[in-house]
Amino acid sequence: MIKLICKLSLLCVLLTLGTGCATVKTPDERDPWESFNRAMYEFNDAFDRALFRPVAQAYKDYVPGFVQHGVTNVFSNVDDIVVFINDILQFKFEQAAMDFARLIVNSTIGVFGLFDVATRLGLPKHNEDFGQTLAKWGVGDGPYLVLPFLGPKNVRDTVGMAADWQIDPVLQVTDDNARWGLILLRAIDTRAEFLEATKTMEKSGIDPYVFMRDAYFQYRLNRIYDGNPPREKIKESTKEEQLLEQDLEKELQGAP
Repeated sequence: MIKLICKLSLLCVLLTLGTGCATVKTPDERDPWESFNRAMYEFNDAFDRALFRPVAQAYKDYVPGFVQHGVTNVFSNVDDIVVFINDILQFKFEQAAMDFARLIVNSTIGVFGLFDVATRLGLPKHNEDFGQTLAKWGVGDGPYLVLPFLGPKNVRDTVGMAADWQIDPVLQVTDDNARWGLILLRAIDTRAEFLEATKTMEKSGIDPYVFMRDAYFQYRLNRIYDGNPPREKIKESTKEEQLLEQDLEKELQGAP
């Protein structure tokens, strides 16, 4: 999976480098590669409209809700392994103990995470990744970057994502067919979570590229500062943008 994405990403990068990514003057200093990023956004959007979104919509329409909920829970439980390790790396030892207990409870009583028993027992889901860990260690965001198939990131979070891949249990499955099946199922399940937010964004009339970029920045700030970022770091948004970001945030809450 990682090798394929790297090859596809390299191909797309080479195809779009000729678009003059360094010549675009952007009003947002966090996005110095805007021309390249917009090309990647268009590529991802075309792929999403042609294939990914219809598959996710069919999944949401025809797969029973309790099955979807169970699939989401199982992948969330798997993600708690990554969360626990990053808890330790961020010295959040109390949260690490809670997340370890959550992992044990859901993996046993919850039948490998199929049922989220831990939340009902007062062990809420947390979200930590190595991008956040790097931020806690003082590493800056770096430029905004849209990756082929993987969407919005920044340089720091791209490095963090690659590190998290090394401990992601799904990617450690040795059987190729099983690993690919799990990767595709998780991707479809996650995409289905964003369908309503996508529809809302498209109806808003806001430049979708700019909205996704700003929503990503705000979302990552909230994650890094555990939902309480310093006021000086919060971007002022229009009322319409704030409502859309709130909708997107709600969708993201369930995404590992």
